[in-house]
Amino acid sequence: MTAVPHLRSEASALEVTIVPMRRRHLRGVSRIEGAVCPRPWSLGLFLSELGAGASRHYLVARAGGSVVGYGGLMIGAGEGHVTTLAVDPAWQRRAVGTRLLLALARRGVDEGCSGLTLEVRMGNTGAQALYRRFGFVPAGVRPGYYAETDEDALIMWAHDIDSPAYAERLASIDAHLPEPVGGRR
Repeated sequence: MTAVPHLRSEASALEVTIVPMRRRHLRGVSRIEGAVCPRPWSLGLFLSELGAGASRHYLVARAGGSVVGYGGLMIGAGEGHVTTLAVDPAWQRRAVGTRLLLALARRGVDEGCSGLTLEVRMGNTGAQALYRRFGFVPAGVRPGYYAETDEDALIMWAHDIDSPAYAERLASIDAHLPEPVGGRR
């Protein structure tokens, strides 16, 4: 048996929890950032975001003491902007991104946002499918947004997140998540 399936079988047995990002999580965040991003955010940028105050909300997904994903939300003028969302490649397709985005969307609702926006690589169809589940729809393109690869970004918006219909959408997503080991969400 290869090392990857062994790690995946161990990974699937661990409970995933979503907690606020702290400085102590940044080593794990940086490890994932380097694995999934052609031009990773620097440690200094993450520290700056963590210190930016009430307009920023960063979360990590943890399993067995390790950071397996993270996401961020910036709030301003009654709208939320998902600044980053990434999952360790060994943990992808295990609902970690869904759990993180669910927590970020709920935070946006709690903060009084009426909409959420984000940019996603045009070629990242998996992420786009996740965002569509949360009501995000394409709204435009930013040509060459990802300078390191000259890839365009698809701008997506989820409108009316303060509506009862959006609350029902989030409840449905939550209800269909696999139950984590230990029985807690």
